[in-house]
Amino acid sequence: MEKINKYLDQTTKAAPLAAFRIFFGLLMMLSIIRFWYHGWIEKLYLLPKMHFHYLGFEFVKVPGDYTYLLFVVCGLSALLVSLGYKYRVAIVIFFLTFTYIELMDKTTYLNHYYFISVLSFILIWLPAHRYFSVDAYKDSLVRSTYVKRWHIDILKMMLAIVYIYAGLAKLNSDWMLKAMPLTIWLPTKFDIPLIGSLMHEKWMHYLFSWGGAIYDITIVGFLLYKRTRVLAFIMVVIFHVLTRVLFPIGMFPYIMIFSAMIFFDHRFHDKLLEYLSKIFKINKSLFDKIETIRYDSIDKFAPIVLGVFMLFQLLFPLRFLAYPGNVFWTEQGYRFSWRVMLMEKTGYANYKIVNGVTGKRFYVQNDDFLTPTQQKQMSTQPDLILEYAHYLGNHFTSQGHEHVEVYVESYAALNGRKSQPFIDPNVDLMKEKINLSNRNFILPFND
Repeated sequence: MEKINKYLDQTTKAAPLAAFRIFFGLLMMLSIIRFWYHGWIEKLYLLPKMHFHYLGFEFVKVPGDYTYLLFVVCGLSALLVSLGYKYRVAIVIFFLTFTYIELMDKTTYLNHYYFISVLSFILIWLPAHRYFSVDAYKDSLVRSTYVKRWHIDILKMMLAIVYIYAGLAKLNSDWMLKAMPLTIWLPTKFDIPLIGSLMHEKWMHYLFSWGGAIYDITIVGFLLYKRTRVLAFIMVVIFHVLTRVLFPIGMFPYIMIFSAMIFFDHRFHDKLLEYLSKIFKINKSLFDKIETIRYDSIDKFAPIVLGVFMLFQLLFPLRFLAYPGNVFWTEQGYRFSWRVMLMEKTGYANYKIVNGVTGKRFYVQNDDFLTPTQQKQMSTQPDLILEYAHYLGNHFTSQGHEHVEVYVESYAALNGRKSQPFIDPNVDLMKEKINLSNRNFILPFND
């Protein structure tokens, strides 16, 4: 406890935390604008007739045309976070609105959406507005040149969790021994300048597979070590730019590049903020005059709250160990565990509605209820297959059908294997509960 308290009392310059806040807010605002520009608000949230829910968050609904207002509030709050204006309120609003958007439909899940929610929650408890912000400029009682060392270290720890868990998840036979799914994906990138002609070479597939695993597991260590930090950051840039060129994964590469800057010491960030000061004609010296650390009431609870939160982040990705079977096949415990682009999975699901008394039956046209994107996601994820079955059962019951039972004929193909039966066609999915228990209706993975 003495060592812990001593560590918690250590201070450092606030510049890295301020720079993190600035670029985080700007990237989030650009992400919201990009999402709107591409028409994804309408495509993903307004056009679908039904939406898939996260367990425990069934109350989260798409608010119709007010969804646009939700995105406006989210984008504006991100801008205010970047500026450091009304920071505490702005970061709470951003966390709530962005997370609400993320929870509106489970088929839109992406690892970096979850990462943004996690970072924004952490930032709620950090005094990222005490340096180089509008709040600090307007109020000298807010202003401070120093923050606690752990305020910056906790962001490094979160990045370490993401990278190391992503690397450990790659240590599976498909990725390491078969170079799957890169063997499927890379040959389609033959038109990339310079290296496109190599994308069909098997050795290239293994180079990317093994290189990716080694990178994820070791990069944080090299970023922490001063002598290798610059070279490691160059590798971060190369890795994520190459990832962005090869795969359409949105803002994730840029988020990871800017996040890695937190590993540089305060001198690097001071120079960066000095450069911004010259561009926008800001008197940076104003923020360097007060060395007394300021405290809010929230700062008293921050170490405890974030300590528990980080323990959760360490344990939650391991929940897949509580379920039998191949996690890529069952996907039980797959989400929120930093498994980034690890599988190519395609599926087929044909639903049958049966009157349990008379035996009369008919088949469902999924196009009548789901968008193409939702159908693609649903057909390979057992929890979505089950939720959709309950939706269909309730829908046809409300239309006057009696003794409704719902069955599905389902097949899936994982990482280039032949398609095989996925869901037990003899199980009435209406009788299966939507909870965290093992889904026995998933057929065994035959490999």
